[in-house]
Amino acid sequence: MRDSGRTAPISAIERIRTERLVAVLRRVDDVDARVEALAAVGVGVVEITLDDPGALGAIARARGRRDVTVLAGTVRTAGQVDAAVAAGAEAVVGPAFSASVVERAAALGVPAVPGALTPTEVELAWSAGAALVKLFPASLGGPRYVRELLAPLGDVPLLVTGGVDAGNARAFLDAGAVAVGVGSALGADPSALLRAVQR
Repeated sequence: MRDSGRTAPISAIERIRTERLVAVLRRVDDVDARVEALAAVGVGVVEITLDDPGALGAIARARGRRDVTVLAGTVRTAGQVDAAVAAGAEAVVGPAFSASVVERAAALGVPAVPGALTPTEVELAWSAGAALVKLFPASLGGPRYVRELLAPLGDVPLLVTGGVDAGNARAFLDAGAVAVGVGSALGADPSALLRAVQR
C-alpha cells in the first residue's frame, strides 16, 4: 500500500506538473544547442535519454543552466540511476517499471518516473513509490485510454509519452494526464506544443 504521508524531493515533479511539457531529447545532434533553443522559447523541462553515448556529459552541462530542469531518460538499471544522479539529473525516467531503479532513486533522494501501459503496471509502479507514472506508448490507446484508465486510478499522476504531438497534446491533458512528453514531434519550432499545453 502506498504511504501517502511520506515526503520526497519533488521540485522536478512540481515543475513537470506546472509546465505540463517535457521535451524528450533522444539521440539528437548537438544536445547543447537543442537545450538552448528549447529554453529560449520557454520549454523548462528536458529529458536527455541515456541511450546516447554523450548523455551524461549533456546532462551535466544542461544542469549548469538555471532555466531548465534536467531529467535522465531511458533509465533501466540501478547503475544508470547512480550515473545519472552523479551527472546532475533531477529525476530519472524509465521506459518500463523496474523495482531496482525506483528503489535506488529513492535511496538517492531523486524522483523516479517509471513507464507502464496496463492498469496492472500503472498500479504496480505507483504502489512502489513512483513520483509520476509514465504512460508509454500513449499512441496505442490515445486520450480515450487515458480517460478510461484514470476512472479507477484517478490518484495516479500520469506523464503521457509516445506519439504525442501538437495535435493531440491538449486532448491527453484534458483526458487527465498531468503532463506530456514529446520527442520527435518537437520539430524545429516547439512553440506550437507550448501553446497546446498552455491553453
